[in-house]
Amino acid sequence: MIPVPGFEGRRVAVFGLGRSGITAARALKAGGALPVLWDDGVSGRMQAEAEGFVVEDLTTADWSDFAALVLSPGAPLTHPRPHWSVDKAREAGVEIIGDLELFARALAALPGDERPRVVAITGTNGKSTTTALIGWVLKQAGLTVHVGGNIGIGVLALPEPTPDTVYVIECSSYQLDLTTTFAPDVAMLTNITPDHLDRHGGMEGYVAAKRRIFAHAGLPLVGVDEAAGRAAADGLKREGRDTRTVTTSPASAQGEDLRATPGLLIAGDVRIDLTDALALPGRHNAQNAAFAYAAARAVGVSHEQAVEGLLTFPGLAHRMEPAAEQNGVRFINDSKATNADAARQALSSYERVFWIAGGRAKDGGIDSLADLFPRIARAYLIGEAAPDFARALGDTPHVVSTTMEAAVQAAAADAAAEGGPAVVLLSPAAASFDQYPDFEARGEAFRAAVLAQISAKAP
Repeated sequence: MIPVPGFEGRRVAVFGLGRSGITAARALKAGGALPVLWDDGVSGRMQAEAEGFVVEDLTTADWSDFAALVLSPGAPLTHPRPHWSVDKAREAGVEIIGDLELFARALAALPGDERPRVVAITGTNGKSTTTALIGWVLKQAGLTVHVGGNIGIGVLALPEPTPDTVYVIECSSYQLDLTTTFAPDVAMLTNITPDHLDRHGGMEGYVAAKRRIFAHAGLPLVGVDEAAGRAAADGLKREGRDTRTVTTSPASAQGEDLRATPGLLIAGDVRIDLTDALALPGRHNAQNAAFAYAAARAVGVSHEQAVEGLLTFPGLAHRMEPAAEQNGVRFINDSKATNADAARQALSSYERVFWIAGGRAKDGGIDSLADLFPRIARAYLIGEAAPDFARALGDTPHVVSTTMEAAVQAAAADAAAEGGPAVVLLSPAAASFDQYPDFEARGEAFRAAVLAQISAKAP
């Protein structure tokens, strides 16, 4: 845990007692603050009381007595409307921050020669893989590395800083919205397409939240395949900031610092063959590799060590993860693809797929994937989105399977009947919440259905 100084002897309101909230309370207490906790749910309050924290109904508290409000990233700051705790904090002139800002202040309080380095990653898609990939590359190079934030371990639950530490932190737009002084040594925006627009009041607010990662960053790394990324890079350069750009588009490659295509990464005059990086298929993973390579070089990793790390990366669960193979049919678990742009990455990586899709649809559904429909041998639609996805697919072969088990069974049979190599791909292009608590549970359901299918067909 990372103790947070700066609030010694002062009351700090903490709303939302999920992973980040309860960890923030522990870190504040360790730093000498007097955290006062509240949650709309009874279970969160009971856990806080069991740990000996002060639990007080913040709806009736005296807010003039609080030094700050530490807000859960799950509670809306601005849209669709501010959470009631935000209204109360603003009325009392109390600053509103999150766990990422507490992390930033804890590091800033250290003497300069004792501060660790920080690599921060955000983006609409690919940020978790990029975060894990950077952590892997740095660890393989022998650095002391702690990976967390929006992935895995909450940022304040990571080990205490030492001068030789590198923190690799995934940052969501919700977390960045609650920062004011976050100053990573290397900050990257992998890509940006419409997502979470209801929470940010539209695309402009979403982009603004993502760009906060660069406000005090040392070296910005920016993906420029989308207009929002290009605008961010151009704005940083106009400010005189040393900024590196990454592209996967041959049409816009000239003048960019790093260019990534499937199986190949070009960094200046250096060409890196990625064909043996089995966990990094497709254009999007080439982009992830480009960011990881640039970040590793920026913190002092040699070219040879960085390349070795890329080639040995084992991949992440639920992100184009090979689940099984039988008689030439590969089953790929890409449950993390909760929107169309994420599913595009997987569909683009295979010439012909038996595609399992559906769940709780996001704005736009799968209409933007129409150019990839010719790659679909047949689609198997599950969850609430099945009727809408069926309409979008039109003449593309498809069936409404409704459940994961039925979809896997039908897809496996069709793929086997076609003969030769085939890919059964779960890349839902939708949220999981209609049938599963999260994308991890959905991915595990896919894995279980695949293994059951394989067992049933085994001689």
